[in-house]
Amino acid sequence: MHILSVVGARPQFIKLAPFSREARRRGHQETLLHTGQHYDEGMSDRFFRELNLPAPAINLGVGSGSHATMTARALEGIAAEIEARQPSLVVVFGDTNSTLAGALAAAKLHVPVAHVEAGLRSFNRAMPEEVNRVLVDHCSDLLLAPNTTAMHNLATEGLAARAVQVGDIMVDALYTVRETAPAASEVLTELGVPSGPFSLLTIHRASNTDDPASLSAILAALVGAGTVVFPVHPRTRAALAAHQLELPANVTPVEPQGYAQLVALAGAADTVITDSGGLQKEAYLLETPCITLREETEWTETVELGWNALTGADTARITAVLQAPPRGATHPSIYGDGAAAAAILDAIDARFA
Repeated sequence: MHILSVVGARPQFIKLAPFSREARRRGHQETLLHTGQHYDEGMSDRFFRELNLPAPAINLGVGSGSHATMTARALEGIAAEIEARQPSLVVVFGDTNSTLAGALAAAKLHVPVAHVEAGLRSFNRAMPEEVNRVLVDHCSDLLLAPNTTAMHNLATEGLAARAVQVGDIMVDALYTVRETAPAASEVLTELGVPSGPFSLLTIHRASNTDDPASLSAILAALVGAGTVVFPVHPRTRAALAAHQLELPANVTPVEPQGYAQLVALAGAADTVITDSGGLQKEAYLLETPCITLREETEWTETVELGWNALTGADTARITAVLQAPPRGATHPSIYGDGAAAAAILDAIDARFA
């Protein structure tokens, strides 16, 4: 089977790694298409090297721009590659503009589409990712759901016949990387951060970065919160400069980290503070309390089990949770056992062989 795997952003590279290894192990031909949605070295090329992924056969160089511009450029480029290469199946991952463009291009050219990480819902249509998720699921032929909540969401939308629960492929990636990840103390030393208790902070969503009031409120809550290590996303770095905001003295800005380094830091941190969907889940898997700088989450189980607290960009709420970080009484394996890639390929082989 000839599989065209479409990726474009950092979280997708991580999900791609175990999928690509398993697909190639089974003898499938795989062509990697990178839309170029993430193009910064620290957010793109580094991940292909560190995750032992082959260089993409195609890089569309979409770059930054409005949601419409990025999606349109990716859609046009992906459609041209599908017509030229004639894959048997297009596989898309997650919920980015690249995901939507890949699914739409394939569907309009009558090529089957499989969606890895299907069925997630935040129920907030103001999030571009939520719109992408819904549209991708409804135009895909095989919906590969990570958990029972996702399966329920798909059934509610009349998509149960296309859905298979396979576990979460991020668990595969994390378990693999964790075996060779450096010690957090080594990472901190390289970053020039003294050893000791610390929190890990990431901020990248437009709702937080583009609104100076929201970004200011988050930073205000961190004053006096002890050592905070802050890998700064390029969008956030630009927003801090544009809004003329300074970081509190206890917050150490560092460059975006590789996946192994981020796993090491998240596992050793006292608290993860983030607006990232993936890092919320990784914090849960690593049994690290998480503060989510949003009003909703796709990973509702982490909240229900007491490991994640939703605070939005509210200074008082963030401060209160920092004083008593969420740590659930139990920690069940709700996202699978690290064998999702095999389950995904089993489902693909069964449906499309």
